[in-house]
Amino acid sequence: MADHMTPQQRHRCMSRIGSKDTQPELLVRRWLWRQGFRYRLHDKRLPGTPDIVMHQFRTVIFVNGCFWHGHDCEHFRLPTTNTEFWRKKIDNNRRRDRLNRGMLKYAGWHVLTVWECQLAKATRQATLQQLSTQLSTIILDHFQPRPATKPSPYTIGDTTSLAAEP
Repeated sequence: MADHMTPQQRHRCMSRIGSKDTQPELLVRRWLWRQGFRYRLHDKRLPGTPDIVMHQFRTVIFVNGCFWHGHDCEHFRLPTTNTEFWRKKIDNNRRRDRLNRGMLKYAGWHVLTVWECQLAKATRQATLQQLSTQLSTIILDHFQPRPATKPSPYTIGDTTSLAAEP
């Protein structure tokens, strides 16, 4: 199917697509807020600037569009025009997403991803319920009592002293 827009019109249209406050992101945020979850938005100090950040539980949520992040679903279709450009762009996005998720996990963060296709009307409620369950599991794990490690009576700070030493 041929594009009905001139290259200038297409450029103008594509350049106005935002990365924040998208409809899927707003859906997830409203639902989380109604469920009692509190969060911060778009923390630039974290790799990938996650859409939703719950510092208290070291949890981030990415709400990804299927096209821009190359999700393997029915919503993702590589454009037929300028195919090589789009293939490189989406491959770079996927690579960057993997790198950011890896850096966050390495730093001890829980990383959750919600895809645009999962928020279609038919699957929205089940997806949001599953998100709530995952968050509840993370929160319960966060408050799980940990066995206390009993400090040695001979340990002071980082140095260890023996009782026989003067």
